Amino acid sequence: MDRRLTLYILLGMVLGLIVGATLFYTVDPAVIKESVSPWFKLLSDIFLNLIKLLVAPLILSTIVVGIAHMGDSSALGRIGFRAIAWFVTASFISIGLGLLMVNLLQPGVGAPIPDAASAAALGEVKELKATEFILSIFPKNVFEAMATNNILQILVFSLFAGVALAAIGEKGAPLVRGADALAEMMLQITGYVMRFAPVAVFGALANVVAVNGLGILRTYVELLAEFYIALILLWAILLALGWVFLRQRIWTLIRYIRQPLMIAFSTASSEAALPKMFEQLDRFGVPRRISGFMLPLGYSFNLDGSMMYMSFATIFIAQAYGIDLPIGTQILILLTLMISSKGIAAVPRASLVVITGTLAMFGLPVEGVAIILAIDQFLDMGRTATNVVGNAVATSVITKWEGMLEVEEPEFVEHPKAPAHTTAGGKAGLELAEDMVEDARTKR
Repeated sequence: MDRRLTLYILLGMVLGLIVGATLFYTVDPAVIKESVSPWFKLLSDIFLNLIKLLVAPLILSTIVVGIAHMGDSSALGRIGFRAIAWFVTASFISIGLGLLMVNLLQPGVGAPIPDAASAAALGEVKELKATEFILSIFPKNVFEAMATNNILQILVFSLFAGVALAAIGEKGAPLVRGADALAEMMLQITGYVMRFAPVAVFGALANVVAVNGLGILRTYVELLAEFYIALILLWAILLALGWVFLRQRIWTLIRYIRQPLMIAFSTASSEAALPKMFEQLDRFGVPRRISGFMLPLGYSFNLDGSMMYMSFATIFIAQAYGIDLPIGTQILILLTLMISSKGIAAVPRASLVVITGTLAMFGLPVEGVAIILAIDQFLDMGRTATNVVGNAVATSVITKWEGMLEVEEPEFVEHPKAPAHTTAGGKAGLELAEDMVEDARTKR
């Protein structure tokens, strides 16, 4: 099923590009915007809504169960400290590499400066205040946090709930079992929702290309090419760091996360890839009590692709306006982005908001954000996929560091209940293999 789904997602991407380009060159733009684009957008919006339906209960249940099963509060503190240390290191690498590449390649030199109308389309930008951000981390109503998919607030409540359930022992056992069952139910629903992923991918890409055409890629080809070169270098660094801990298993990890990667890339949504990430890391050998804690934490504090994008885009805009920033100012920008980029995962187009706030803070032209608005969707696809890679590597490395990484589950195994004729060829039927994988997960 996994290999077929991967193939179908790739097929959806290709068909989306072909159909979108055909419509762009054969149908009137007004007709596309009014009658065609909304239907393509509907396909991707349905999928994203269903994914958002899963995020809050999945994060809540996995963190609560993970912490409750961890039992030892010192282990929780140790894992949390190592996770934060990894996230901070990865953040400096991401932002620093972005600053280095944008200074070397200088894609902003000669870029078109937006007119006043384009700048006005951005609307009013709220000033980013550190005190407001810190206060927003702590929920005043857990149901409100879940209703709005506020990952940081759900994370805080789940930490309290998990530690409290571990402290009260047997009295909290029914709630822990209920949370465990909830997590399994949400993963089962994830399997159903994922069957719609190829259609959603098709709709998302067809919509973007039908409205803007493939020419948008040619118009901004230099920025896109140089940003993706920087992302490839970041991938290489992150995977090299992962290899130090995981050795040859880093290649297995890449193979397992290919589906979440394609979903994140084609939909430009980290949330869309999260449920599938849990499932694939299960198969890779990461215990749920680790992934249930690490992934939500990483989706709030370890957005490697987004952080590189923000540093790259900020200096790009300065270059477009011919503003030469001294190295001291760029270091201050780096530190500002380090702080202001945390907790942005649940906010649509949040990277643009952070970039705008940073530009205003350092006296740079805020209207420059309009330069990258036209291709932000394509930039967002790359940075979102990079976020997935960064969090997969971070979770796997911390698990290995703790000595808890298990042997990965085989894609095809002989089920103990299988009749002889189904495995005579050395490969069990797909349904039996999936049953065995589920048995292994339950025993874990």
